[in-house]
Amino acid sequence: MFLKNKLSRKHCIAPAVAAFALTAVMFSGCSAVSVNEGGNATASAGFEKNAAAAGNISEARNTPAVRVAKSVGPAVVGITNKAVARDWFNNPVQTQGVGSGVIFQKDGYIVTNNHVIEGAKELIVSLSDGRTFKGRLIGADSLTDIAVVKIDVDGDLPAAVFGDSDNVVVGEPAIAIGNPLGLEFQGSVTVGVISALNRTLEISDRRVKLLQTDAAINPGNSGGALVNADGAVIGINSAKLAASGVEGMGFSIPINTVQTIIKELMEKGYVARPFLGVTVFDKETALRYGYQLNINKGVYVFRVSLDAPAGKAGMARGDVILKIDGTETNSVSELRNIIANHKVGDKVNVHYERDGHERDIEITLEEIPRDN
Repeated sequence: MFLKNKLSRKHCIAPAVAAFALTAVMFSGCSAVSVNEGGNATASAGFEKNAAAAGNISEARNTPAVRVAKSVGPAVVGITNKAVARDWFNNPVQTQGVGSGVIFQKDGYIVTNNHVIEGAKELIVSLSDGRTFKGRLIGADSLTDIAVVKIDVDGDLPAAVFGDSDNVVVGEPAIAIGNPLGLEFQGSVTVGVISALNRTLEISDRRVKLLQTDAAINPGNSGGALVNADGAVIGINSAKLAASGVEGMGFSIPINTVQTIIKELMEKGYVARPFLGVTVFDKETALRYGYQLNINKGVYVFRVSLDAPAGKAGMARGDVILKIDGTETNSVSELRNIIANHKVGDKVNVHYERDGHERDIEITLEEIPRDN
């Protein structure tokens, strides 16, 4: 057998804790406790207006950060999440957290982080001009940590201009706008550079690609804008490395990824994703559950849903998936990443081992059931 129960589960604790410490990245660390549609002007056009409005500010002082603060700042909002929790005596207690959001359509559509609005009983949106409105959740996606909120207002709102995150280069200026530590510091601007592109982090066995910046991103900045020197939003601030003694490592979701998610959320309220319908283990994940996995490559199929794509195609418990479409799958995250790059309805070739013999099977991916 490939999979054996370990005699003592306690031996699994230390490796698991060590692995967790090395990848201590959290989305929720950016919330403080207590598509571009609608006829937006271009970023450069907005900058020209700001230059004129600068008045007596000298050319030397009228830096890109100053112009960004004036052109994009009004489009960054505060979002208060009012939720209900339970105290020690199981009594309901109202709690609230504050994050940020970015208006991307002048009729009141706002993009923010999923963890900013998660569990909300009520959402309050605070505009830069002091007005507040009740927010309505349009849709949210926990995997990418993106959510869309709508407010109903009379007249047009200032809307940010989305840029092209595929054209971002390491070393260029990056300006973060948000509400660090809550609404008391609403509209704070911090300046840095793009430190790295396509920084891949593993969060809950899933790989997430982010922009890395050294612009200060503090609790409450979640959902705020990361802007380039041209005044275009290139990312939505989301994750900050949560490790003792580490500074200058903030992360932002690339705006091209954000726009794809926004489109689906506005169309149907959720993001449709494909799945195989199997529960798989690699050596590391097996240890977490107290098992020793005796395979040198691939991932072990622990469970198969008979009415899911893999089950319909004939896969069974005990199979070892070696490759998908010719790409090796030696970890759970590798398999998930491959499937995530496909669409519902795509056919994939799965190369697997059963009873010492290697086989191939074609599986048609289906949409993940929403109740899973």
